[in-house]
Amino acid sequence: MPRTDRALVLFSGGQDSTTCLAWALARYPHVETIGFAYGQRHAIELTCREPIRQALACDALRDDHMVDLTATIGGLGQTAMTADIEIAMTSEGLPNTFVPGRNLLFLTCAAALAWRRGLRRIVLGVCETDYSGYPDCRDDTIKAMQLALNLGMQRRFVLETPLMWRDKAATWALAAALGGQTLVDIVREHSHSCYLGNRTLRHDWGQGCGTCPACELRANGWNRWREQNGENA
Repeated sequence: MPRTDRALVLFSGGQDSTTCLAWALARYPHVETIGFAYGQRHAIELTCREPIRQALACDALRDDHMVDLTATIGGLGQTAMTADIEIAMTSEGLPNTFVPGRNLLFLTCAAALAWRRGLRRIVLGVCETDYSGYPDCRDDTIKAMQLALNLGMQRRFVLETPLMWRDKAATWALAAALGGQTLVDIVREHSHSCYLGNRTLRHDWGQGCGTCPACELRANGWNRWREQNGENA
């Protein structure tokens, strides 16, 4: 394992990025985090970041960075992720929660920060197995971005996607493997997935509206994982 490498985790405060942060902390002696404000409806996720960082605090966990892309992403047009618009499928077959260019901008900003701080590994929680159909979450996109960033910044960044081929049930299983019930409870209690920013309704899998696509993915994954482990949800 490349124990001498330093890592930067794209950390939103959600289930996937929390699991990825724990994954990075298990591998690298120096891990920093970066988050993004972009006018998201579920901006409450940003308030979840620090309690999670405190819960995962260890010698390896270092600085946190926040980047404000509200004017940039908001100025390029509204989506159901950034405005009070009903969530639906578009004529192109994509959910209207898709924010064009979001992950590409995130990775560009993350790589620029990593360049300055000497961080080689960039970890993000995108997934092609159990996801919302976003093209910027696909493995081909991430591989292309790694090549572009390395060429454009003359570095040898490694973009790591530990959840790329895991569905949500496997993501819960990974959290359990990394940190046992303690980490599972941190994910349940502190991370946020709900697109509508609802943290008033409590479920077995955490807090959220329970009906938006993100809540449904999280809940279904939780139930499948519990069933696979012979436990009642």
